[in-house]
Amino acid sequence: MACGSPSEPLPHGKASAQMDQAFEAYLQAVADSAENLHSVMVLQHGKVLEEKFFVPDTAHILNSVSKTFTSTAVGFAIDEGLLHLEDKLVDLFPESVPEQPQPYLEDITLRHLLTMNSGHGTDPTYAIRSGEGDWIKAFMEWPIEYEPGTCYCYNSLGTYVLSAAVQKVTGQKVVDYLESRLWQPLGIEKPFWQESPSGVNTGGWGLYLHTESLARMGLCLLNGGQFRGKQVIPASWVEQMSANQVPSVNAGINERKMKELVAEHPEITYFSPELSDWVQGYGYQMWRCRHNAFRADGANGQYIIVIPEKDAVVVTTAHIQNMQQEINLIWEHILPAL
Repeated sequence: MACGSPSEPLPHGKASAQMDQAFEAYLQAVADSAENLHSVMVLQHGKVLEEKFFVPDTAHILNSVSKTFTSTAVGFAIDEGLLHLEDKLVDLFPESVPEQPQPYLEDITLRHLLTMNSGHGTDPTYAIRSGEGDWIKAFMEWPIEYEPGTCYCYNSLGTYVLSAAVQKVTGQKVVDYLESRLWQPLGIEKPFWQESPSGVNTGGWGLYLHTESLARMGLCLLNGGQFRGKQVIPASWVEQMSANQVPSVNAGINERKMKELVAEHPEITYFSPELSDWVQGYGYQMWRCRHNAFRADGANGQYIIVIPEKDAVVVTTAHIQNMQQEINLIWEHILPAL
């Protein structure tokens, strides 16, 4: 990637005829599928090859793509010696520990929160975020059904706890902590991030960014944390974030049970490794994908898809319910032309 000021626009490259045709076919497939795509950007070798905006280019709600940025903040705090992967939840927030802690609560670490392996059998986010009390205490009181580290259960409130941990040890909200460490080095104007009633960035959701800002983050992750010649995110943290740390199956469904479900219900593609991008493994607030790729992933079709073998990044914003169909069209049309 060419070096230059972080604030300079991303360079544009000339797409091949094959890519132009593939992109047109992709856009037609999006239209035929009635997908409510808001924007898409395809980058390879550090340059924008294709882009299309269906709505005005404003900062877009990212939903759970926010998690990847929270994980990045945790990585900075670990690199600076302020946090450690094995730090325990109860030690970080002793003031929120219930009077009678439930079994396993004292075993939950930052690593468990990063990998969605806190031991909860159901996601407590909706129930807790609608309340006005201490979200962290409510998280600690939510039933822990499994030994931490043994069961994957998607848990956005766990990401909120990570955000709160960063704020506690740095004295800064995550959005402020990232200002000199991520936003400025990537040339991103400081964004808006929603907060809890306690004044903590929500962490697992609530961040707003432009499409090109997502592309900048994607390029940084693709290049091992480097952007325009500067090491922005520690390379070791990018490697850990994007690695297959744990199996990504639903709580209580181990790999054997998953295979049984596929055999009994072949129409359910969610559990099929050949057809699903949700069972390829989970890193530190990032998903593994088919084609040896990885992604930041947000509800309703927000993606930063990093494809190392093609030196490529694909970014989308959208309001799409069938997110597997959305990514299928990328694999079908765009991937072969890279």
